Amino acid sequence: MKSRIIALAALLVIAGLVYALGWTQGASHEQANAKALEHEQLRQAFDQGRALGTVRDRVVTEYVDRVQVIEKRGQTIIKEVPVYVSEAADRACPVPVGFVRLHDAVAAGLPAPGSAGAADEAPSGVALSAVTGTVAGNYTACHANAEQLKQLQAYLLEHQAITQGAGQ
Repeated sequence: MKSRIIALAALLVIAGLVYALGWTQGASHEQANAKALEHEQLRQAFDQGRALGTVRDRVVTEYVDRVQVIEKRGQTIIKEVPVYVSEAADRACPVPVGFVRLHDAVAAGLPAPGSAGAADEAPSGVALSAVTGTVAGNYTACHANAEQLKQLQAYLLEHQAITQGAGQ
């Protein structure tokens, strides 16, 4: 009977040791898997960050180049205003006060000024060539803003493609 108890105790000790060994091996295996997964996630995050940085740098470079072209064209047009709107045209076509008031309100993003009257028909003293230069400058700024928006949209689309591609 004693030998059976000793054998049973030995069997329980061996079973306990086998269980403990399996448990530690399993925990060790899971820790190794977790480290490998973490390493892979860090590598993907690094690759994604590098790709996003490359996209950002390319988009900014394209934006700056295109805006410089737009601004150069605008400056060229503004320099040419005296060729297309001469001093004779300035004298022959006085710009009315009403036009200046309305233009300034629109440029400031305000509603149209109060009702027009006889005072709005009077000459403003602003030359037609000055109006032409201002309008050319405004359009240049508008085109630069449009280019900025296009490049921002392109960046966001590429950013989205990269971040969604990494998540799959």
